[in-house]
Amino acid sequence: MKRIVLFVLTNVAIVAVLGIVSTLFGFNRFLTANGLNLSALLGFALVMGFGGALISLLISKPVAKWSAGVQVIDHPRNADEAWIVETVRKFANQAGIGMPEVGIFEGDPNAFATGAFKNSALVAVSTGLLQNMTHEEIEAVIGHEVAHIANGDMVTMTLIQGVMNTFVVFLSRVIGYAVDSFLRKGDSQNSGPGIGYWVTTIVLDIVLGFLAAIIVAWFSRQREFRADAGAAQLMGRRQPMINALARLGGLHTAELPKSMSALGIAGGIGQLFSTHPPIEERIARLQQPQG
Repeated sequence: MKRIVLFVLTNVAIVAVLGIVSTLFGFNRFLTANGLNLSALLGFALVMGFGGALISLLISKPVAKWSAGVQVIDHPRNADEAWIVETVRKFANQAGIGMPEVGIFEGDPNAFATGAFKNSALVAVSTGLLQNMTHEEIEAVIGHEVAHIANGDMVTMTLIQGVMNTFVVFLSRVIGYAVDSFLRKGDSQNSGPGIGYWVTTIVLDIVLGFLAAIIVAWFSRQREFRADAGAAQLMGRRQPMINALARLGGLHTAELPKSMSALGIAGGIGQLFSTHPPIEERIARLQQPQG
């Protein structure tokens, strides 16, 4: 479940850094002597929210390579590596996207795709996946990852994360200001935000951040269903993807870095926060008659 989890953690770290920088350089001009300037706050929230998400997207591929220890296959060293590269190339051509970079990383069965742009993405598979699956099942997994790229899922998740970040930043500061004003009612020395504002804002950033993560995870789960269907379409039939999921259901799947979990093939750390639906639900969805 590497891709989305990594993305989310990277996004949180970047937003935190942006918040510190904005405070140090006085960019948070929404706090005025006359109260809260909502227009300025909204602009600040948009910059913070989408700035963190977009930066996370742009650095997603190098961060994924580093965090997972991906070895990019520049020149295949054996028949297996050549087969993986050609499988990715075949599906990329079918999906109408540019050839992604292809890599292998050490670990239990898993795979992921990441990258800011459809025509310069990365598809990586683990050594455990290659050792525990048939060629047809591995093809289905690769097709799933290529479908993520073709569907523009990294960009979609970035936009959703940006919207959620914006709401978190905006609401936490509005509520923080209201709480601080209530606590300091009648204070003639009220020349700026007090401790009530800062404590409330920090607490709500955390609480609302968790709620936002639940929403982002829900969207990620819907993208997984679509990528499963995309893999079936690329292969021309659904059974290989069903077999691959069934195989994964009986294997110990690798824990992927947080920012990459959404585009991984397997995942799940709690139902609300899981970026992937249960294997059983994914299989059941593929087995439904096509309308």
